[in-house]
Order: sequence, then C-alpha cells, then structure tokens
Amino acid sequence: IARLLQVHLADIGCDAQIAGSIASARQRFARGGFDLVVLDLMLPDGDGLALCRELRRGAGTLPILMLTAKSSELDRVVGLELGADDYLGKPFSVPELLARIKALFRRVDALRQALPGSLAADELLACDGLRIDVPRRSVSVDGVPVELTAREFELLLFFARHPGRVFTRMQLLDQVWGYNHEGYEHTVNSHINRLRAKIERDPAHPRWVLTVWGVGYKFAEPS
Repeated sequence: IARLLQVHLADIGCDAQIAGSIASARQRFARGGFDLVVLDLMLPDGDGLALCRELRRGAGTLPILMLTAKSSELDRVVGLELGADDYLGKPFSVPELLARIKALFRRVDALRQALPGSLAADELLACDGLRIDVPRRSVSVDGVPVELTAREFELLLFFARHPGRVFTRMQLLDQVWGYNHEGYEHTVNSHINRLRAKIERDPAHPRWVLTVWGVGYKFAEPS
C-alpha cells in the first residue's frame, strides 16, 4: 500500500519517502525536510499513536494524516486528540486520500502567505481574554499560552475572523479542511470538542465557540 501511495503521490508532484517502522521514521525525521506525514497506526515496532504524539511535540505545525484500519469513532477521536489533522480509515479511496493531502497543503500554503508587511502578518485578534497572534500562530487565554495543533489553530482563527456568523459542519469542512465529503462531520465535532477543552474556561458552557442547535457553530460576537 505504501509503495502504491508513493506512486500516486509522485503523480501530484510529491516526493514521498517510506518508513516501515517507528525506528526508521525517527531516523528520517532527524534529517528533517518533510512537509506532511501520512501515518499508519499499526507499525511492527510500536504504536503509531505514540509516534504521532512524538511528532506533534517536535514539529507542532507539521500536518499529520492518519491512515489506518482502526476506523471506529473511538480510534478517530484518540488520533485527533493526540494531534492528527485528519484521519482516513482503510479501505480507502486513493482519489479521496490525494484530495485530503492537497487540502492540507492548501491550508499550509494559505498560512505561509502571511508574509512580513502584509495585513495578515500584523493581525492580532482579541476577545474577552482570548488572544490570537496570527503571525506567531500563538493563542493565549487570560495571558496563559494555549498549545493548539495546526488544525485547531486554523479552526479557531476562521471562527474569530467571522464573529456571529453561523457555519454548518459541511461549510467548516469546506473552509477549514478544504473538502466537504458527506459523512465526515464527526471530524468537525471532534475538533470543536478538543478546541473547547483547551480555550474555554468551562467547556460545558462555552463562551467563544458556540453551538447553534440544528445548524452548526458560531463564534461569539464582541459584547
């Protein structure tokens, strides 16, 4: 499967390297130079979840797409909790996988376009103790830094730039993830829950990321 994916990734201009074990992956990452990781959870010398956690600590903004036979809702949630940006279960469609990889790259490219001197580079969003520093990709609540994954940051930034506007899960998939396949709304729910757990003072009664029952989510309007 890895070699098949390597061929298909070459067709869209990606130079993909294969690591068949955690040890091999660590050696390759020590040399650096990677822009995205497709990670299987079932590896011969250990748990891919542990490697995901390790990669997230060492390269916080590196996009990670989990590709695995473990496709239950619990497995997806655990993977996302440990910092994966996306999750695709086996068996999978190669065109869908390539679409997801392209979407991750588009998100990264969009963030990199915030060059010094641009409006986005100077952007600072603040709302009742929540502070989002766009060029530094940092978030704090009441002065306390909050560690977010790349996807969590993008989701929060998208909400904060559109206060009061209600978005459906499909709209959020399209705007933040870059795709809108039906059946993946759970991805949005999982990320919303994780984001709330990190930034909300009381996640059960959120102040910033609000649920609009029967529709979707919105960011609170400034008071």
